[in-house]
Amino acid sequence: MAFLLLLPNLFASLLILLPISAVAQNNGNITVGSFLTATDNSSSWLSPSGDFAFGFRPLSDKNDLFLLSIWFAKIPDKTIVWYATSDTPAPRGSKVELTADEGLLLTSPQREQLWKPDTIIGTVACGVMNNTGNFALHADSNFNTIWESFQNPTDTLLPTQIMERGGVVSSRQSETSFSKGRFQLRLQQDGNLVLNTINLPTTYANEAYYASGTVADSASNLSSPGRQLRFNESGYVYILRENDQIFPLSQKKVGSADDFYFRATLDFDGVFTLYSHPRNSSSNQTWIPLWFEPENICLSSSSGVGVCGYNSICSLKADQRPACECPRGYSLLDPNDRYGSCKPDFIQGCEEDSHRADLYDFEVLLNTDWPFSDYVLLRPYTEELCRKSCMEDCMCAVAIFRLGDSCWKKKLPLSNGRVDIGLNGGKALIKIRKDNFTLPHPRSLIPEPKKKDPCLPIPEPKKKYQDTLILIGSVLLGGSVFVNVIFIGFSFIYRKKFQKIITNGSDALDDRKTLERFVMVAIWCIQEDPSLRPTMRRVIQMLEGVVEVLIPPCPFPFSNFSSCTSGSGDKLYSQTHTAIRGTKGYVAPEWFRNMPITSKVDVYSFGVLLLEIICCRRSVDTESGEEDKAILTDWAYDCFREGTLDVLVEYDREAMDDMKKVERFVKVAIWCIQEDPSLRPITRKVMQIA
Repeated sequence: MAFLLLLPNLFASLLILLPISAVAQNNGNITVGSFLTATDNSSSWLSPSGDFAFGFRPLSDKNDLFLLSIWFAKIPDKTIVWYATSDTPAPRGSKVELTADEGLLLTSPQREQLWKPDTIIGTVACGVMNNTGNFALHADSNFNTIWESFQNPTDTLLPTQIMERGGVVSSRQSETSFSKGRFQLRLQQDGNLVLNTINLPTTYANEAYYASGTVADSASNLSSPGRQLRFNESGYVYILRENDQIFPLSQKKVGSADDFYFRATLDFDGVFTLYSHPRNSSSNQTWIPLWFEPENICLSSSSGVGVCGYNSICSLKADQRPACECPRGYSLLDPNDRYGSCKPDFIQGCEEDSHRADLYDFEVLLNTDWPFSDYVLLRPYTEELCRKSCMEDCMCAVAIFRLGDSCWKKKLPLSNGRVDIGLNGGKALIKIRKDNFTLPHPRSLIPEPKKKDPCLPIPEPKKKYQDTLILIGSVLLGGSVFVNVIFIGFSFIYRKKFQKIITNGSDALDDRKTLERFVMVAIWCIQEDPSLRPTMRRVIQMLEGVVEVLIPPCPFPFSNFSSCTSGSGDKLYSQTHTAIRGTKGYVAPEWFRNMPITSKVDVYSFGVLLLEIICCRRSVDTESGEEDKAILTDWAYDCFREGTLDVLVEYDREAMDDMKKVERFVKVAIWCIQEDPSLRPITRKVMQIA
């Protein structure tokens, strides 16, 4: 009997020992001081029915990151209906705590504040996870609601939820990213329910691509403006006007609340959709769309970037959802964002008109348009004249020909691209670069000495500092030493040759290391095994010293030693590649003229070497079958003058992702191969800018 009398006290003692987070919830009520921690198996705060849960959900595409959210707890995919709008996801070990002063407080493991509700007036007495999916904070007096998730929606509305004038629902960025997206649902102060895009990162709203029209009619008293957007328990979405009239949006009867869950979500693609899901569902059942606006979002958007980003094309899939696609010759700016903008895979500039038809071709798409990007309308015009006009206009990226006599010329960036069968066969003529294009070669390589390229730096006067680095490089790379020595023992050059010739001192040491790096990069680029050759991005990173350049292996087997040391190099180079003091491609013009030989001949050789590294090819290639490309220096100069460096690097994707660096290296190389030695930089300057 005495033992039975002690049981209540024993039970109370054990209860005190339990963590606060485990006992904080009682019929959906959360006490102040309760907390949750972001872990793989963290607990959550459930509604009394168990239909909804509040807590941390792991982000599927990011390891060790979590989202503070509310979700449907009884269906397999745990669909999220509300989330803390923080730009910083919660790392593993983060904690959300219910406090009296600040309400919900989300902190990182380092106790840094990640999120909290907007200003709360009053002291929080408790929190409640309601059966409706609404998480509310109540004050200490009369339990008045001082904050609730229903009044701070993210991308979803739930049954019984009401949105007042000024209310906003924002889409997420993508299916897996919960950052703020580009689309909004707003009930404006005039009572009009609208869908619009915004210009991130600002909140500036573009012209609406959907409007309910529930505004006051000044010419008639038959209509009054919308007062609230309502969503009842039966899944009926409507606007309640000021005169209590109902403006229906969805169908009135869509199912029973006893059998289905409902939600209305502004999806990341900009479509506002009412969904239903069976309550007692198996694992293979999903949300079913019952109603959505607009019917064709591709044709509805008229301002801003559009549904699919710049230069992209929007079309409807079989399920009436938008799909985005880049035209041929374009690719996604962000490969992970298939609804984002597209960038051209070539450089479109104002090259000389005489070669424009050789540079470009047209990709033709039917019933396709970017209706708000044109800068000129030509009418009356034939299709042939439309093509010709766009081809000769360096600003023209696309021409639209339709109506039999109208030509709209458009420039980048193109916005609101869409497929529209209402165009009745209208053609989009998209100007793209021809594959493997090479300009003709009507001019000599070197410009006149008096006509300096304004894009190139001005050489500085001679200094007393006597550089020997480029001399070493040109002797090794421009003479027979390149074919006799570099292939059979780069380690000998690397460890011995440089150390014997270069003077001591920190400046000389830095310059020596720079030259060593350039030589090693060159040898990596001429490896016989293609799998050993670096990508263009890797070449640029090695040239800049961003990544370590390992000592390369001998690029040819030692069985070629006799041909390497014979001076003829039949197995490696053609006879036309051999000339004064080595290969013709590296030899400065001074050697062929009655001119003094200075260290500037070495600068010339270095410029040729740099072009070989950039293009990963020999300076003379007579086996390609393309005469214009045979002499690398000629070809590189033409491409630079014509603004077609993408052709020079053969449309290498990695190089084109960072054309500014490629252009900088090409400028240095061309500066080094000027015909007039006085126009070439001194070797110290080359080391500084390369």
